[in-house]
Amino acid sequence: MEPAPGPQEKYHLITRNLQEVLGEDKLMAILKERELKIYWGTATTGKPHVAYFVPMSKIADFLKAGCEVTILFADLHAYLDNMKAPWELLELRTRYYENVIKAMLESIGVPLEKLKFVRGTDYQLSKEYTLDVYRLSSVVTQHDAKKAGAEVVKQVEHPLLSGLLYPGLQALDEEYLKVDAQFGGVDQRKIFTFAEKYLPSLGYAKRIHLMNPMVPGLTGSKMSSSEEDSKIDLLDRKEDVKKKLRKAFCEPGNVENNGVLSFIKHVLFPLKSEFVVLREEKWGGNKTYTAYEGLEKDFAEQVVHPGDLKNSVEVALNKLLDPIREKFNSPELKKLTQAAYPKAKPAEKHTKNSEPENAVVPSQLDMRVGKVISVEKHPDADSLYVEKIDVGEPEPRTVVSGLVQFVPREQLQDRLVVLLCNMKPKAMRGVESKGMVLCASSLGEPRQVELLDPPAGCCAGERVYVEGYDDGEPEDELKPKKKVFEKLQADFRVSEDCVAQWKQRNFLTKLGTISCKSLKGGSIG
Repeated sequence: MEPAPGPQEKYHLITRNLQEVLGEDKLMAILKERELKIYWGTATTGKPHVAYFVPMSKIADFLKAGCEVTILFADLHAYLDNMKAPWELLELRTRYYENVIKAMLESIGVPLEKLKFVRGTDYQLSKEYTLDVYRLSSVVTQHDAKKAGAEVVKQVEHPLLSGLLYPGLQALDEEYLKVDAQFGGVDQRKIFTFAEKYLPSLGYAKRIHLMNPMVPGLTGSKMSSSEEDSKIDLLDRKEDVKKKLRKAFCEPGNVENNGVLSFIKHVLFPLKSEFVVLREEKWGGNKTYTAYEGLEKDFAEQVVHPGDLKNSVEVALNKLLDPIREKFNSPELKKLTQAAYPKAKPAEKHTKNSEPENAVVPSQLDMRVGKVISVEKHPDADSLYVEKIDVGEPEPRTVVSGLVQFVPREQLQDRLVVLLCNMKPKAMRGVESKGMVLCASSLGEPRQVELLDPPAGCCAGERVYVEGYDDGEPEDELKPKKKVFEKLQADFRVSEDCVAQWKQRNFLTKLGTISCKSLKGGSIG
C-alpha cells in the first residue's frame, strides 16, 4: 500500500495544470491540518462533450490528494441562465448529466463511492437558502451582479433578471455545500471574486478558488456545446470522432490555440502519465512521451506530424469513450437521451428558414476559413495560380484559382480566405484542384474581383456558414449533376455594407461576418 501523500505533494496534485489559484496560503494551511473539502458544479444545459474530461481529470487529482469532493448538478442555474434548460426538460437533463458524468468518471478509473453528488434543487429551494438570496440581493449592486456573470451567463440584448441572480446563487453554494474551495474554469473568475467580496458581508467565510485554463476546441476557440464543429460529443460514433478530428485545427509547428495538443496536456497525460504517438516505421515508428513538454517541443519543431498526432488522439479518445457509448446503448438511457434533448421537428425547421424540407440549403456547403501557405503560377496556364491552402486538415489542399489578373501574388500569400471544400476535385490544365476560393465580383465592366475576408482572429479550418443554417451537416462531396452550389450561388450577393449574403442572410464564422473590401452589390463565386 502506497504511503499517504504529504501536504506538499497534495498541494502539487491539487494545483498542477491549473491557470490560477486564489487563496494559496489558506490552501496550504488547511492541507497541513486536514483534508480539503472542494466542489465542482456544472449547469445541466447542453450535452456534455469531451472537454468535460478536463475537469474530470482534475477531480481524479483531487481524490489522489485525499480531498473530499462534491459534484453539484446545478439544475436551477441551468434554468436561470436565459432558460438554457426549459423547465419541462430540467429533470430529464439533470438525470442525463448524472448518468453521463458518472460514466465519464468510471471510464477514467475514478471510484464513485469517494464522491458526493448533489442537485441544486435539493437545497436551493429551502427557506434558509431563499432568505440568504434576499439578504445577498440587498447588498449586491446591479453593476457587480452583471459584471460577475459576464463570462458565464448568456449575454443577450434584453437580459432577464434571472441572469443577475446567477452569480449570487453560485456564491451561496460554497456556504451551503460546506466546502473550503470551489473549482471551475478561468471563465468563472469574476463569479469567484464576486463570492470573495460578498460572502463575508453575510457573515460567511471567504473560500479558496481553483481555476482550470479554458481548453481550445477543435476549431481553436473555446469548446462549446452550442458550436457543433468545435466539440466531440461523448456519444459520437467512431467515424464521427475521426471526421471531427480530421477537420480539427492543428497547424504544423503551431502550439497556440491547438485543441488537439491541449486535450493531450490536460486530459491524456494526467490520466496515464504518458502519451504514445502512433506512426508507421518509415516515419520513425511509435514514440512514447513521459512528459508533455517533450511532445510540445517535438511538435513545435515539426518532428511530430499533425496527422500522426490526430490519429494517436483518436485511438486514446475512443478508449475513453467506448465504456460511455456502451453504457448509453441501453434502452433506458437511449430513451432518456432522446427525451432530454429532443430533435427539432422538420416542420419547425421549415418555419424557421422558410424552406421546403427537400430544398437546396447553404448548410450543404462545406465552407471553411483557409490560410494560403504558398502561391505559384500554374506551369501551363498564365491566368491561373496554384495555391497550397491550410483548412485545418493534416495536409494543406492544392487549389487552382483564376486570379492572376485580379489579385497580386503577394496579396494572396499568408492571408486568410474562404474556401469551398466539398466540390468534386477537378483537373485544371493538368493540376488537380481540391476546392474553390470564394471571391466577390463586380457586375459591370471592367470586371473587378476581391477576395472574401474572414473576421480577424479566425483560424484555418474554422467553419463558415449562412445565418440560420448553422445546424446542418455539409455533404461529403457535392454531386455535379445536382448543381447544389450553382443553385445556391444564384442568390449569393454582397450587401451595401460589403457583407457576403445568401438571400439577405449573412455569411458568418463564430467571430463575425464575412465581407469584401468594396464591391457593394457584387456577385460571389
